Parts: sequence; C-alpha cells; structure tokens
Amino acid sequence: MKRESTAILLRIFIGESDRYKGKPLYMHIVEMLKAEGIAGATVFRGITGFGKQSLIHTTSILRLSTDLPIVIEVADLEENIDRVRPKLDEIINKGLITEEKVKIVFYDSDKDK
Repeated sequence: MKRESTAILLRIFIGESDRYKGKPLYMHIVEMLKAEGIAGATVFRGITGFGKQSLIHTTSILRLSTDLPIVIEVADLEENIDRVRPKLDEIINKGLITEEKVKIVFYDSDKDK
C-alpha cells in the first residue's frame, strides 16, 4: 500500500563535538525526538565541511578532526515539528536548522516477503 502526505523536513547542522549535559548533542536530539513521538530521524556524519567560523573540518589522515559536521534529518507532519521546535531552540546553542515542506511517499505492505 502507498500513502502520500505533505510534511516538514528539518535539517539540523551541528558539530560532532557539540554537547548537551555531557552527552553528544546529536544523541540527545535523537533521543528527545524519539521520546516526543517524531516519525523518524537520521544522523549523518560529514567527511568535510565548514561553518560560520570558516574552519574546515575533515577526516583527512593528515589532520584528524574531532569536530566533523553532523546533519540530523527529521521528517514528520507540520504539527509534530511545530511541537518540538521550542525544545530544539532550548538545546541548540550554535548551529543551523533548515526547514522545508516535502511530499512523503510511504510504502507499506501487509504481505510477507
């Protein structure tokens, strides 16, 4: 069965070394989103990137970075995203969040494969 709906896609850009209460910030965010019942989140670790300070962080063997770029993608219905935005505002001190409307196509089958 195929279902379609309109949703919001958040991309949260932070650094690997960012922390919240001693825990990696990306882990705290994912755990908070799960506890809030958000449909799903995925964390991506970048191999190279730079931010506001224009410092390049890379996995290069010559320069082992401890602060690689992290992107957390979150997709859910607009009302659910609106509900967690204030919590994200409280815990993210530096970073960037982008938000866009997306069309979700969800495939689900009752048949065993």
